[in-house]
Amino acid sequence: MRYTMTIAGTLIGIALSLFNSTGYDPHNMFLIMFSVPMWFVELFTDIHKVNVWFMYVLTVISWALIGFLGDLGVKRIRTWRHL
Repeated sequence: MRYTMTIAGTLIGIALSLFNSTGYDPHNMFLIMFSVPMWFVELFTDIHKVNVWFMYVLTVISWALIGFLGDLGVKRIRTWRHL
């Protein structure tokens, strides 16, 4: 199985985290919009009380997991036999 979507998802998570850490996203809008763990943090607590480095790691892991699930779906479709 090729892991192209997993690699792409990981790169998206890294790019999102790097973009936020450089200061070009001062109000964390992109991080809040595109980071799945931030959605849950936003529901239960204030985002300013959470360690931002931990959220970066969770963002990269979640995007890698999304890509891996996409790779599994592609693998299942490719191996599926038509009757």
